[in-house]
Amino acid sequence: MTLFKTDRLTLRVMVDEDAPFYLEMLNDPDFKRNIADRGLNTVEDALIDMRERVFPSYEAHGFGMFLVCQEPDGKSIGMAGLVKRDFLDDVDVGYGFLPRGRGQGFAVEAVSACIDYAGREQGISRLAAITAPDNIASIQVLEKLDFRYAGQLQFPDGGDICSHYLLDL
Repeated sequence: MTLFKTDRLTLRVMVDEDAPFYLEMLNDPDFKRNIADRGLNTVEDALIDMRERVFPSYEAHGFGMFLVCQEPDGKSIGMAGLVKRDFLDDVDVGYGFLPRGRGQGFAVEAVSACIDYAGREQGISRLAAITAPDNIASIQVLEKLDFRYAGQLQFPDGGDICSHYLLDL
């Protein structure tokens, strides 16, 4: 199901058949370093993770992480979307792209579409974003989209320290 299109991208909800891409995405070295190593080793692992993390968000909140496909061929290049985290007051915008989708402005384009979707379709008035403090590429995406730095925060239970950004819609 296509949620929205930009000039160069289509963003849609993920389905079971996207498990091979999801496995590739979550095993990308940059994803593991900057976001998390979820320990997924097989397509079945990826499908289970999608069913436990991605699909429930669609049902509970009406949003989640969306598959980002490049037009016109529909090749999957990344993920972008909205996440409700228990430890954040605001909905978080998240994104990640494989090397084939980096350095071409796709992250800014996809996240901009997610921001529009958050305000227009979900009635969200402020978004958060979190990133590893040394993830310069991610910080540049957020700054291009007018997110403002709100400080450092730590994931619950002594987890990683991350940089916290906010955007009023």
